[in-house]
Amino acid sequence: MATIKDIAAMANVSSATVSRVLNYDKTLSVSEETKKRIFMAAEKLDYLTKRKQKKKNVGGTIAIIQWYTEQEELDDLYYYSIRTGIEQRLHELKYNVRRVFHNDSLDRAQDVDGIIAIGKYSDDEIKRFEKINTNLVFVDLNTLAFNHSCVVPDINDAVTEVIDYFIDHGQNKIGLLAGEESTNDGQKDIIDPRFTSFKNYLTDLSLYKSKYVYVGEFTAKSGYEMMKQAITELGNDLPHAFFAANDSIGIGAMRALQEANIKIPEEVGIISFNDTSIAKYVYPSLSSVRVYTKQMGIEAVNRLKSIIENGDEYCQMITLKTKLILRDSSI
Repeated sequence: MATIKDIAAMANVSSATVSRVLNYDKTLSVSEETKKRIFMAAEKLDYLTKRKQKKKNVGGTIAIIQWYTEQEELDDLYYYSIRTGIEQRLHELKYNVRRVFHNDSLDRAQDVDGIIAIGKYSDDEIKRFEKINTNLVFVDLNTLAFNHSCVVPDINDAVTEVIDYFIDHGQNKIGLLAGEESTNDGQKDIIDPRFTSFKNYLTDLSLYKSKYVYVGEFTAKSGYEMMKQAITELGNDLPHAFFAANDSIGIGAMRALQEANIKIPEEVGIISFNDTSIAKYVYPSLSSVRVYTKQMGIEAVNRLKSIIENGDEYCQMITLKTKLILRDSSI
């Protein structure tokens, strides 16, 4: 497994800088370019298994529409990893790739063989994509109702597994640090599906308490602020364990616990979601639900290829099983 030292060597920075960037240290002043090199090095060292030969792309062109800007994507490596999985498979199939980030014009997606859209979109945004190209596959959004194929992770089973793990280890007071988002056109608020699964399952077990649920953004800063609020408001009633909606939230929450001298995991355990490459490098290393993001991207390409070549009229939702990865932040 790659180490912080390996990342530092690839990114041409110090090990200390790598550690602070991966821990989202808000006191660190480094350029966005340096952060980008570090995150990309972490991803590359974590996933790269063999050197790919460069081949001339002759199979056509696919547009990848990302609901984030390129900078926002660096703050959420979940979507970065999905995109790299898509690009890897497209290159293997000799397709040209046209990236379209949120702040780019949709005109860049014109005159392509198909579109893969990553992220969350409103009804109107989906209709705009359809006008550009009907060969469409979505990643991380259920679009069966729109008659479009999609690839998603199995969130409900993942949340159930985390809760069962906490309970099996005597942690019956369980909190949630959830994320809140809306589509880029502001037309649709997105309820975190992890929250829905969390609430439903704990309610069935008669263990759900709304006061243990905090909602913010999918960032380390928000995770830090939510946990600080929980520590202040709940005091001795602080849950034994928290489920964080993504790794960034989990990392911020751990920093707040450490500042309050609350031992992790002895007093409060943390399990997050996504298992991006940085989860293993923070201290303590972060337990997380592994989402096979690169495979999600690969499956999206395979589905789009079938649509383009065979003119498939049916739509399909491909659901990938997740895996709970236990590290030092949980008992």
